[in-house]
Amino acid sequence: MSTTGATADPPPGSRKSSNSGDPLAALGSLPGVSDSVESVRKAVDRVYKHRVMRRRSNEITSEAALRGARGSAALSGADWALEEVRRRSDFGSGDEARTVGAALRLSAEAGQLLSVWRQSPLRVLARLHLVAAADQADQVGRPRKEGEPVDEPSIGLPLPDAAEAHGRLEGLADLVIAGSSAPALVTAAVVHGELLALRPFTSHNGLLARTAERIVLVGSGLDPKSVCPAEVGHAELGQEAYLAALAGYVSGTPEGVASWIVHCGRAVELGARESTAVCEALQRGAA
Repeated sequence: MSTTGATADPPPGSRKSSNSGDPLAALGSLPGVSDSVESVRKAVDRVYKHRVMRRRSNEITSEAALRGARGSAALSGADWALEEVRRRSDFGSGDEARTVGAALRLSAEAGQLLSVWRQSPLRVLARLHLVAAADQADQVGRPRKEGEPVDEPSIGLPLPDAAEAHGRLEGLADLVIAGSSAPALVTAAVVHGELLALRPFTSHNGLLARTAERIVLVGSGLDPKSVCPAEVGHAELGQEAYLAALAGYVSGTPEGVASWIVHCGRAVELGARESTAVCEALQRGAA
């Protein structure tokens, strides 16, 4: 991707990189990105320094997982109240219930796949789809084939054909395996944006993309206890802003990609704020 020219290039990961450089690292110098990275770091630090985290971090992690799943489901069309998500035990009846159930399963599964991600991101994505879409028979756990429809009309962007999606997905996996000196926020935003742009599976791509973002943020060490759920922030910022920022990413322009990274950064900050509020409530004995 060009970071200086006006011509729109494909986003990082849209093709395999043939040079020995670090294509993600350059994104850290895009306008506003370094400020966003620093702001995210400070927000995350505030949560981890909270006195409640010293003795009740497992509770904060569990609550963040629940709230993150609720936020991710909301962006996929199942905008349930948090207490309804907490109360329900049956998620097998109705499209919205199945979406919420898939989001909860993905949230629980993400922590089991951290060690696999850096060595085999495609294996992780296949596993995540298997977990999310267990009722889709032969379409589960594999990228879509040519001619198979994608059940995600809300994204509203041109859908790459299956061959292009496969190639770009392999390119993204190569970037993850190669590693990068880019800040975790940059890598997480690119993984998230690329999966949404490609929609490589027949369903649940939004849920998968947001779960993959969380895996990167946790596995990178930025949020090792998974207490800063970006999904909460994405939901709070709203679907309209989410899709507008995604369109910027898909445009491939430096400005568009930067706006997407900054948007993802703001989502992480809001997730951190949510968990800080949970810490405060626990400290007061109110939750």
